[in-house]
Parts: sequence; structure tokens; C-alpha cells
Amino acid sequence: MASGCFDLLAADYDRAWTNSGAGRLQRDGVWRHMMPLFRSGNLVLDLGCGTGEDAQHLLGHGVRVLALDASSQMVQIARSRGVNAQVKAIEDIYDLDGTFDGIISNFGAFNCVPDIRQLRTSLVRLLRPGGYFVVCLMGRFCLAESLHFLWRCQFRKAARRWSGKTHVQTLDLRVAYPTAGQMTMALGPEFRLVRRIGIGLAVPPSYIAGLSRKSLEIRDRIDTRLGHWPFLRSLADHQLFIFVRK
Repeated sequence: MASGCFDLLAADYDRAWTNSGAGRLQRDGVWRHMMPLFRSGNLVLDLGCGTGEDAQHLLGHGVRVLALDASSQMVQIARSRGVNAQVKAIEDIYDLDGTFDGIISNFGAFNCVPDIRQLRTSLVRLLRPGGYFVVCLMGRFCLAESLHFLWRCQFRKAARRWSGKTHVQTLDLRVAYPTAGQMTMALGPEFRLVRRIGIGLAVPPSYIAGLSRKSLEIRDRIDTRLGHWPFLRSLADHQLFIFVRK
């Protein structure tokens, strides 16, 4: 199960991703677009919170957070950082109580949800009208990843996202890569897409090592300027969707 595989990743997750040069810049990119949507006193639901990095950042700006993750080890780390975190899979929010000013899900948690359409009713119930649903997904066509593996003649890895789904053998995990159209259809008429931004267009996935800090900073500036362009954003490592609840 997904919860078990992420338990195995929890102890090393921040070192390998959160605190890596590329990982930090990609997360900062999400925050640039996410943080202006919320203000002090708001209540936000964080789905697939991981080690609590986003929740902790929101708390630092006076935003109240309820954070959920299927991995008990991820939740344990989040709690150690002062986050109100609970063990619950995204698919199980149908029995969650409360009304939230915003719902967020960062860096691919929704890629592991078998059918996003089945969550629509719960998301509508939990999010107040006018509230924002901010979800960051792994994109279907990551230019940096494909070029990285093509250069190494690893053709299967270069194309692993292109079909829209894959199976991660090492984690025994099924992953989907929905398009913008599929996301919009899945959330139905109750949600309106107000913005889509590519996160990690020039800043590569964290496993692509060897880039200097200066190189990463230049790439981050490219992302800041070009990440919202309609064609280029589709080539980024992640896709950030901002929906508003009607």
C-alpha cells in the first residue's frame, strides 16, 4: 500500500527532496503563488502533508492548518515540528468534519489517488464557497527528466510519464499524471481553474545532481519568468493548479 512505501521514505525524505537545492527552489516556487491566497486566521486543510513543510510554513504566517497523510511515519515527523497532523489517506476524507478556507496538496500526493473524481463531493463539502483548492501534481511531460534519461539511453525512464500512468516497481506504487483537462473535468462545475503554473521548468527534479548553486538560481529565475507560459508550463516537472470553489 502507498502508506507503507511512504513510511519507508519518511526518514530520508527531507534530505533527499525538501532540503535539496532543486527541491527547495521548487517548493519556494509553489509558495510564491500559494501564500497570497491565504491570510492569518484562515483554516487550511493540507492533504498528503508529508513531513509538514508546507503546514509549518503556513503556521508561521498565522494560518491554522489541519494536516493529513496516509503515512504514520510522515505524520510523526510533522507532529514533531508542531503541526496538527493526523493519519488519514486522501481517499478517506469523506468522513472528515469541518469547513475550510483553503485546501492544499503539494508535490504529487494527488498523483497517487486512483480516481480524483470520487473526491469531488468531499472537496465541495469541505471547502467554503470562494475558497481555494491548490494542488501541485507531477506533470506528464517533464522536459528535464526526459532529456536526462535520453542522454543516458534510458529510453523507458525518459518516457515513463508520457502514457499518463506508470507503476513504480521499487515502491509497488501506481502513479497517474492527469492533464489540465482531466483535472478540470474531475472537479466538475463546482470548481473553476483560475491559474496553472509550471513548477520546475528549468529547475530540474532533485535526483538530477551536479548543478551549482549559481546554475540553480539562474534556472529559478527562468522558472519565475516563464513558468506560466501556456506551452512551456506543460513541460515542467510539476504542474500547480489553483482552483476556486464556486
